[in-house]
Amino acid sequence: MNTWRNASLAVTAAALLTLTTACGQEQGGTSPNGQAVGNAAPAQQPAGSGYGSDGGGYGSGAGAEAPEPEEAGQLGVQEDKKLGKVLTDSEGFTLYRFDKDTANPPKSNCEGECAAVWPVVASGNAVAAAGTDEELLGEVSRPDGTSQLTVDGWPVYRYAKDTAPGQINGQGVGGTWFAAAPDGKKAAKNADSEGVAEPADPAGLSVRKDSELGDIVVDGRGMTVYRFTKDSAWPMKTACTGDCLKKWPVVAPVAKNAVDGVTTKGFVTFDRPDGIEQQTIDCWPIYTFAGDKKPGDTNGQGVGGTWYAVSPDSKLVGAAK
Repeated sequence: MNTWRNASLAVTAAALLTLTTACGQEQGGTSPNGQAVGNAAPAQQPAGSGYGSDGGGYGSGAGAEAPEPEEAGQLGVQEDKKLGKVLTDSEGFTLYRFDKDTANPPKSNCEGECAAVWPVVASGNAVAAAGTDEELLGEVSRPDGTSQLTVDGWPVYRYAKDTAPGQINGQGVGGTWFAAAPDGKKAAKNADSEGVAEPADPAGLSVRKDSELGDIVVDGRGMTVYRFTKDSAWPMKTACTGDCLKKWPVVAPVAKNAVDGVTTKGFVTFDRPDGIEQQTIDCWPIYTFAGDKKPGDTNGQGVGGTWYAVSPDSKLVGAAK
């Protein structure tokens, strides 16, 4: 069990430091290392290698290697006061399911770096938990030839950030990862999770004229959108992870036709190492602030000297030059 956990944590940490994306690739061009890049990449940022997006929130060829799948052994059931009955492996680690997978037919859409953060559970010696229906257990063949355990058709995984039995840190991540119930269903709704905050409403982005800040970007609910100065656009990476996301929820992907008055330059989805998909403007990840309670609030402006509202052309509003 230590193999997958240690390897996954190491990959997760490395990904947070080195994650890049092919922002602006459609405009052509070539970086010094021969990777295709676009003219939309902001200046004064080092070129990085691009990667595509798969259903797991990562490019399957992103370079990170997932650990060898480890078997679940005797499955168990843990009673959680918020989630109810949660399925675990033989050591008490929570098992999860992914909304972008399918159960009929069973198919996993988590590969590459995704499978490093969400280690696959091998089907080998799995035994149904006491009092559960053993007929619900099955397996699905993955592209690499390994067999993954399924519960009522849903492939199951562990989470690299669960470092001790009983932890459920993966619940609700990205609005797509959920603890599995013994019958293969979701153990609870994302709203019941103590994990990261819900992404902002993906309905759209528009511009609001603030009496002090001028024109600023707001999400579909009218909530102020922010950028974090410790992030970078090229290579695209985030410095806001874990508890930071409870205060600064990401803005979920937005369709270009739902944007009014905001630049769509570098308007791409950022597939974060934690499995969350985040909207970017000019390749910069964008967020809202949990301290803003109603439309028009700008309580996140200038927090820590690192968080600022965003102008329609993606600039930081009110930041020191």
